[in-house]
Amino acid sequence: MKTSTTLNTVAGISLALAALASLGGCASMTAQERGIAVGAGVGAIGGAVLTGGSTIGTVGGAAVGGIIGNEMSKKK
Repeated sequence: MKTSTTLNTVAGISLALAALASLGGCASMTAQERGIAVGAGVGAIGGAVLTGGSTIGTVGGAAVGGIIGNEMSKKK
């Protein structure tokens, strides 16, 4: 693995984790909004890891994770 690729991966994961950690201050969010945000954060981390830190993989993972988080948080 190239050094620049490793650095990009670490930076992407760190950014996604920081965004996820900042959600603690969002007490006024609905359950569905929290589900979307958490899903997007987890998806971004997964996308970054699976694609070696590529921007497309991170953004794609966040989009898919947000959709899944939305669906999982809907009332049954």
